[in-house]
Amino acid sequence: MALPIVAIIGRPNVGKSSLLNALAGEMISIVEPTAGVTRDRVSTIIEWNGSYFELIDTGGYGIVDIDQLSSHIEQQIHKAIESANLILFVVDIRDGIVPLDKTIAQLLRKQNLNVIGVANKADVVGLFPSAGEFSRLGFGEFLCVSAANNINKSDLLDRIFEKLKNFDSTKPPEPIMKIAIVGKRNAGKSTMVNAMVGDERVIVSEIPGTTRDAVDVRFEKDGRTIVVIDTAGVRKKSKLSGSIEFYSLVRAMRSISRADVVLFLIDATEPISQVDKKLAKFITEEYKSCILVINKWDLAKDRAVGRDYEEYLTKMLPGLRYAPMAFTTATQARNVERVLNLSIEIFKQTTMSIPTPKLNDALESIKTLRTVSAKHKAALPNIYYATQVAANPVTILMFVNNTELFDDNYRRFIVGKLRELLPTSEVPIRLLTRSHRSTE
Repeated sequence: MALPIVAIIGRPNVGKSSLLNALAGEMISIVEPTAGVTRDRVSTIIEWNGSYFELIDTGGYGIVDIDQLSSHIEQQIHKAIESANLILFVVDIRDGIVPLDKTIAQLLRKQNLNVIGVANKADVVGLFPSAGEFSRLGFGEFLCVSAANNINKSDLLDRIFEKLKNFDSTKPPEPIMKIAIVGKRNAGKSTMVNAMVGDERVIVSEIPGTTRDAVDVRFEKDGRTIVVIDTAGVRKKSKLSGSIEFYSLVRAMRSISRADVVLFLIDATEPISQVDKKLAKFITEEYKSCILVINKWDLAKDRAVGRDYEEYLTKMLPGLRYAPMAFTTATQARNVERVLNLSIEIFKQTTMSIPTPKLNDALESIKTLRTVSAKHKAALPNIYYATQVAANPVTILMFVNNTELFDDNYRRFIVGKLRELLPTSEVPIRLLTRSHRSTE
């Protein structure tokens, strides 16, 4: 059974994102004084005294968006309202009732929804009496809170679960994996997310920079829960305009770090750029399993055939030569299911446990393939034995005669051969060395 859904609704700048972050106990939504920062539905799972619900942050109702996305934002708000079992109607206690608050109240009354009124920014007790006027909106007494200072957070959570007492609030199943979708602006990331989940879950627009937050979207595939993370489009740091884009970039990088598999979307109509190369470098440094998703393939009429393009990508992004490739048209959901199935296969590879005898047999074969020139003629690198010490990424510890004899070139050679000899051909392998005589 699905978790009960609680949606945060309110006009711009009343502190909806701050409230989500406060209830979650971590920074999930971007919080900025600028109105209209949140556009998509940003959701997270909240736990309180052993019970759970899904909390959704929404854009400000009535926002005049500078990128002409107001209708898209309002559509996402309405979708949140339609899916919610409970609404947190947030107002700013310092402003009192304003016309937009009345408009929202009328909308919520028409829907006959279960509503808790929340008077935010009640940073001092002296402001509490001012909340009385909000009862005129038709939802009873508004609870005074301060999301910024965690005032009355526990009281609000108690009220929420009192309203949800007839719903199943048991712990939801853990996702089998997290998939982060990253890439340059307008590569088609949000379109890919919507195609995967079969719903207009995030805003899609031709306007660059539409997505700002990292948006986690939970969905079911074959009875298993998967989380796909839509991220903001990455561009050169020198072109970042303001703190919102900076926070968007930070969240995109953090999404790569917490993902099990990264879908690196590449716009087939554009040449590989420095931004693409930097993203590839970060994915490589994080030892992340990755699929190179060449999107908009239907528009790449001036590109060579697929095999030539694969060679081009390997040349431009050599650090990701292990990553499989997929050619998609996300706007038509073409090959999107294949990408999802490939993600599951890649995840199996990166989480597998390699039997120690099989690993050492592979290393014995590798030792016979190459003679390495040692820095000191009297010493040659020698591997005594190895064992897998971690998964995701596959991490192998080799006990050797001298760690200094295993330079980067030899390590890359060993990793390449291990991919050929073990069922881990499409995922990164992290190789560690330790002196056999070490007492650590």
